[in-house]
Amino acid sequence: MFDNIMLLSMFLLSISLVAALYRVIVGPSIHDRILALDTMGYIVIGIIAVLSIMLSSHAYLEAILLIGILAFLSTIALSKYMEGGAVIERNNDH
Repeated sequence: MFDNIMLLSMFLLSISLVAALYRVIVGPSIHDRILALDTMGYIVIGIIAVLSIMLSSHAYLEAILLIGILAFLSTIALSKYMEGGAVIERNNDH
């Protein structure tokens, strides 16, 4: 029973990943695309977590943390770029 629930959750996460990919490609605005990329990162985290539970392994936990950090930082960088056109602001007053 537990294996069936894990497979169902993996299937539903895969479907939601495809839906987010569609939003990245077709999205009406760049803001929708940024949010869809962020969503894809967290869906991948969910898929890896379910895979880790299915395999009874702790080896994937570092990958989950790394993907979470990268998804967060990429969302911040893309949002900052959309706001002002530059990710790193340099002050050249000297």
